[in-house]
Parts: sequence; structure tokens; C-alpha cells
Amino acid sequence: MNIVILGAGESGVGAAILSKQKGYQTFVSDYGKIAPDFKQQLEKQDIPYEENQHTRERIFEATEVIKSPGIPDTIELIQTIRSRGIPVISEIEFAARHTAASLIAITGSNGKTTTTNLTYHLLHTAGFNVGVGGNIGKSFARLVAENQRDYFVLELSSFQLDGIRDFRPQIAMLLNVTPDHLDRYDYQFEKYLQSKFRILMNQTADDLFIYNADDPNIRRKVDEQALIPQGLPIPFNSLQWPKLKVGVAEFDMSQCSLKGQHNLFNAYCAIEVALRLGAAPASIQKGLDSFVNDPHRMERVATVQGVEYINDSKATNVDAVYFALGAMDKPTVWIVGGTDKGNEYEPLFEFVNQKVKAIICLGLDNQKLISVFSDKVADLVEVKSMEAAIEQAAIRAEKGDTVLLSPACASFDLFENYKDRGDQFKAAVLKL
Repeated sequence: MNIVILGAGESGVGAAILSKQKGYQTFVSDYGKIAPDFKQQLEKQDIPYEENQHTRERIFEATEVIKSPGIPDTIELIQTIRSRGIPVISEIEFAARHTAASLIAITGSNGKTTTTNLTYHLLHTAGFNVGVGGNIGKSFARLVAENQRDYFVLELSSFQLDGIRDFRPQIAMLLNVTPDHLDRYDYQFEKYLQSKFRILMNQTADDLFIYNADDPNIRRKVDEQALIPQGLPIPFNSLQWPKLKVGVAEFDMSQCSLKGQHNLFNAYCAIEVALRLGAAPASIQKGLDSFVNDPHRMERVATVQGVEYINDSKATNVDAVYFALGAMDKPTVWIVGGTDKGNEYEPLFEFVNQKVKAIICLGLDNQKLISVFSDKVADLVEVKSMEAAIEQAAIRAEKGDTVLLSPACASFDLFENYKDRGDQFKAAVLKL
């Protein structure tokens, strides 16, 4: 078998390592420059590669092409490959062929990283032989190549799901679907929604589909099609803090680092999986109490002069900010802004009126934010750097207040990515 892999990021290199391990002829092609660490990994495995070009003659020799999720299906090269009858799949599809593990696959517009990490943590704490990765951490293919597990918990993006054919998770989870990445879907929300629903396209009646019972887009899609797997709708709006009853078991969320209604829902979904797989309630409670979330997701950075600073840089759309503001229980100075993705901010108005005392607009172009919020909050200021944002926030915040970085926008106008934005936030806070 002749495998050609397009893209030499974590997904592509993981696929290359697994392909080589399985004895396939393997070649990696990246149209850009390959990062030194990934290049070193390919060379260590003696895997041929090219960078800054796609040699079509070599690519067209493939039996199958594995495409990075960052490469759109619509580009001419992918269309030409398919026109020649060469299958193009995702690394997720490829990896699933080479493991007998049970798969727990999690997707959604928001909250999937937290839910994936928590599901893994609860199972790991309970003693399961489990791995975690996919759209976070290590690629699924790398995980399979390195160590066979009994279970894999996978975060999956819509881009990864677009490239599956036979991929079948025994448990699939759909947290929510709100407009995002529409530039990849012809600016048609229905296409994006359908992409998310691909997560259950190969499930059988023996499998489980966990979904948000209160998400109108999910409910509509569920009603439109007959579900083959067991459908388990999970409530969202009716969950009460801090006691969380799942089946006959009750869990105390008061010691868990996760806060807010959305994280109560995320925890419910993760607990449901752990219970279904046989974890004891006592071990699940231990996992809830010891869980530490990834950085940049409602991350409590420090309390300075009685003001709490929270880094939610990963909140790059309005829906994520909605839940962040909803979780605020103190007067809030809100840092927002960046590269707008066609945001509609109306869903935030109620929380802004109730909880936000000042807005710091952080971006190169803040005109939309100023236009939308200038009549909602009297104290609104524009800044062009994170240090200036923290300086202005510290002036406005009083003891007992919260300063929240929850941008609702992409980061690329002033920062390398959301991680860089969050890291700069933390560094500026710790200088106060």
C-alpha cells in the first residue's frame, strides 16, 4: 500500500509514523515549511518527505491520501486527487483501522476540549487503560502507534469528521452546535451542522449517542432523522449547582475546578460515560475533585488586591463568551476583541447589562465592538496591546471584582494564536 500524507503537523506526522510502523510505503508532502521538531521526527523514522511544494507525480502514485484537517476539501489538488479515483481520508479514519480499542468521540462547537479531558481523567482515575488525543495533544494515529489501549477518548473537529468513511465510535458525544468555521462550509450553517452529525454515521444499535437535549439545532436534526444508535439526551438548562445527579448516583461539584452552567453539563456528560463503562461513583467523585483543566479555558490566574483575573482566551466565538459571562458572579471588567468572525453579539446583551461594569476592547479594529456596546456600558476603552488592557482593567476593577479575558474573536490581529494571547494575559497580570 502506498500512503501519501498531505500536511506535516501533529496529525500528518502521527499518521506517517503509524503508516511506516504498519509496513506501508509512506511519503509526506507539505506545501509550507515543516517545523523543525516534526522534521526531526520524520527523519528519525526514515520517512521520506518534501516541504514548500507538492510534487503531483509522487502524490498521484498513492493508493490512498491522508489529508491534514487544515486543508480544505475544495482546493484544486484535493479535487484532482479524487478525480483520479484516489481515496482521501482523515488521519482519524486511518488510525481507527489499526486499533481494537473502544472509542469515545466528542465533538461540538464549544466545550469539547474540557469534556474530553474530563472524560479521560475520570476513566484514568478509575483505573481504566485509556488514552486521550485527537484534536488535542497527540494525534490519534500517534497514540495508536505508541501504545495500544482498551479505550481512547478523542476530541474531534468538524474538519476531522469530514474525512471519515468507516470510523465508528462506540460512544459519540455532541455537546452543542453554533455557527463557527462557516468559511469552510460555503457560509451555510446546515453544512456545518451536518458535518458534526457525521460522528454517528457508522454507529449501530449497540452504540451510544449522547447529545445536548436543549440545543435547538441538535434537537431539530435528531427529529429529522431516525437515530440508529441509542440516543441519550442530556439536559442543560435544568441542571442545578453544586449537586449533580446522574442516574441513581449523586456527585458534588463544589470542589471541582470547573464552574458555570456549561461546565456542569460537560461534567454530566463525562460522568455518564464513566458510569456506563463501569467506573465506581466514588472514583468518579475523586476524579471530579482532582481535575485540572487545560490553560486558557476559564483559567483562574491570580487574585491581585482583591481582584480575580480569569484567562478565557480560548473563547473565540460568541457562544463561548455567553457561557463565560454567565458564570460570572461578581462585577466584571470584560476584555474582548480581536479578529471578528462575523459575530452577532445580541445574545450577550443580558449578561453585559447585568454583570459587566467596563469593557476593554483589545484589537486593531474595534469599531464593531464600540458600535455594539457603547450604549450598553458607559465605561468602554480601546487598547492595542495586552499590557495596556491589563493596565486599564486594573484601574477600573475594585476589590471583589473580576477581570475576564474572553475575546469572542480570533487572535491573529495582535497575537500568534489564542495561546499566545492567554500567555501574554497571564504574564501581564503577574506583573501587577
